[in-house]
Amino acid sequence: MGKITFYEDRDFQGRCYNCISDCPNLRVYFSRCNSIRVDSGCWMLYERPNYQGHQYFLRRGKYPDYQHWMGLSDSVQSCRIIPHTSSHKLRLYERDDYRGLMSELTDDCACVPELFRLPEIYSLHVLEGCWVLYEMPNYRGRQYLLRPGDYRRYHDWGGADAKVGSLRRVTDLY
Repeated sequence: MGKITFYEDRDFQGRCYNCISDCPNLRVYFSRCNSIRVDSGCWMLYERPNYQGHQYFLRRGKYPDYQHWMGLSDSVQSCRIIPHTSSHKLRLYERDDYRGLMSELTDDCACVPELFRLPEIYSLHVLEGCWVLYEMPNYRGRQYLLRPGDYRRYHDWGGADAKVGSLRRVTDLY
């Protein structure tokens, strides 16, 4: 499956914890997280327990401090491994409850407003695969994990508003 190692200090120093599955409360194992090594899999980190708060998508690699994963602080309190799938498909809607203009996506999109001519996306239906939604173009800003299912309103994926800047398929292999 996957493996991720959390370190309390920068540059992979201090107390560490190895994780190989979803964990709703990492505070049991460490009080702060300043560096991470992802040995395998793709992971979504959450700043609060029970998969709440800001989300951070990580692929295989080394992250010597929290700025390298676009973190706002050293708070990582839960994590979820993202299952690998070979196909990806989602539908974007300009209004909530799947109303209005619909567009389908099967590949990464660096600028949703430019490609689909929609300033905001109010609902989504993820048909296949897992995706990461970014609030700004070019895979920047707040991140949200989208798993297969229905997102009738933007707050269903955790968004504060209907801004969707870019979308990326989760494609790393384990």
